[in-house]
Amino acid sequence: MAHTEERSAVRPAAEAAEGSVAYGVFVAAFVAVAVAVAAASARRGPQAELPPAAVPSADSPREVRGAQGAIATAAPEASAVGLEVLRKGGNAFDALVAASFAISVVRPQSTGIGGGGFVVFHDAARGVEGVLDGRETAPKLATPDMFVEGGRVIDGYRRGPLAAGVPGLVRMLYRLYEEHGSGKLSWAELVAPAVRLAERGFRVPPPLAAAIRRHADELARYPSSAKVFLPGGIPPAPGDRLVQADLALTLQTIAEEGADGFYRGWVAEKIARAASSGGGLISREDLASYEAKEREPVEGVYRGLRVVSMPPPSSGGVHLVQMLNVLSRHDLRSMGWQSADHLHLLAEVMRRAFADRAQFMADTDFVEVPVARLLDPAYAALLDESIDMERATPSDEILPGANFVLESDHTTHISIVDGEGNAVASTQTINTSLGSLYVAEGTGVLLNNEMADFTADPDAPNPFGLSQSAKNLPAPGKRPLSSMTPTIVLDAGGKVRAVVGSPGGPKIITTVLQVLSNMVDFGMGPLEAVAAPRIHHQWKYAGQDLLLAERGVRSLKALGLRGHQVRVVDAPLGNAQVVVVEADGTRVAASDPRGTGRPGAYSLTWQEEASRAR
Repeated sequence: MAHTEERSAVRPAAEAAEGSVAYGVFVAAFVAVAVAVAAASARRGPQAELPPAAVPSADSPREVRGAQGAIATAAPEASAVGLEVLRKGGNAFDALVAASFAISVVRPQSTGIGGGGFVVFHDAARGVEGVLDGRETAPKLATPDMFVEGGRVIDGYRRGPLAAGVPGLVRMLYRLYEEHGSGKLSWAELVAPAVRLAERGFRVPPPLAAAIRRHADELARYPSSAKVFLPGGIPPAPGDRLVQADLALTLQTIAEEGADGFYRGWVAEKIARAASSGGGLISREDLASYEAKEREPVEGVYRGLRVVSMPPPSSGGVHLVQMLNVLSRHDLRSMGWQSADHLHLLAEVMRRAFADRAQFMADTDFVEVPVARLLDPAYAALLDESIDMERATPSDEILPGANFVLESDHTTHISIVDGEGNAVASTQTINTSLGSLYVAEGTGVLLNNEMADFTADPDAPNPFGLSQSAKNLPAPGKRPLSSMTPTIVLDAGGKVRAVVGSPGGPKIITTVLQVLSNMVDFGMGPLEAVAAPRIHHQWKYAGQDLLLAERGVRSLKALGLRGHQVRVVDAPLGNAQVVVVEADGTRVAASDPRGTGRPGAYSLTWQEEASRAR
């Protein structure tokens, strides 16, 4: 899977192609898919009767349709698990729990129970939207200067046990299940498929094989990590079966004991002991005291649609709505999709949003973030007025917030809509590829390296080239700044119309922006919207003023003439997972062709409808 869950977008092409024999074919295939999808969308006529189910597999379609429910994830196994939960009568929240545990087993380079995540949801019965924050926290022994020695950022900032924050994913999923689950399926039933995947093993996909091979020397430093990812002392090849026996035992304990099976008892003891022995800071007290927090979602309106997304400690929702506020002042359709004017405007809006991200964003439990001002339409108007449509504004000329009156490519996203109208958008991560590279001995739990999302040194960019302020320095219990942007779109009547999200570190925000705009402004279907080539600007990348563009993006020469420093990248920008609800209620799920994900959907047969009516 040569996609943004696996590699940085600005690596040289040769390095970016490293992990997969087939990767060299990716760019041409991706562009071909985008063109083919556009043509197919234009040809599509009236829909035939929906089949009972479209069960995901490695060879199944990238877009599927169903009357009762749909799911899109970055792994066919996870989509299949979530779809089966829906078919058994579980709701979207149940399906998210099951799919999340499953994908944590089969995509360990991107996510896992040693990491964290966010959930944005729509509860149809209650008619409300909400947010759960399962972001990792800094251990109680963390200090603002813990990653700087002698004026230099130490290696432990990026990898190893010191880079690990207190995991939040399991607690978040358990709270979601307790508060919003259907009650038709037990917690143990939802975790069971992940136990089987870990116990019996799964076929290693090319991107996971690539990630392990790329980091084999580092993994070999830790016997506990080598035991899991270097069986027999060598990286597994694509198609090899990877068994995770210790992880299966941990998951079984979670299945039997709930979240406490992870945060207390033998699992917590082993995680704390492993962290301490390797120089990390996570303690049993840190684990036992972790809480998944309910927060108020960020909301905006775009072309008459409500956009509901993630608040701080994620920067994603704030800057998504901020950028949409500026775009709403323009008729993008009349500009023409990926015309010079369209892409120039997108790049300039992105540039300004990321300048504000660098200056203002952090965990609102610790610092004041001017969310209301950033989302104020009056501020959007001032940002818009600062854009010269004939000339790119050099990033050095942009002073963040001057007009007032910031993760990882190795993340994953799940979008689900069920038959009752519930919807969940959840982005989950262990940060960079394979997280800390450190497996807690005896648990199979690969720990995150989310501490690298804190500012180590305000004068130095983080691993994603993002500039960040002292507001994001580590502190006990603090949550690092994120770019994850799980988003739900509703119509004026409160009905869910789209669920979208992506991995990609800072590119998450710009991916979600472009996918939404493709659908809303240009009338694209879900697969066409996610397959279309994208751009990305984040104000400064490691100090450079760069506009990244995938191959296939139009109007690049014209953008260069306007002063943009364009860099065409072979690694994809994002890996979006989308579910759309059409006017007749049909759920349409699409998985980005940049990745190996496959969606699933189902419709009740008449016999099932009769049975449920009884």
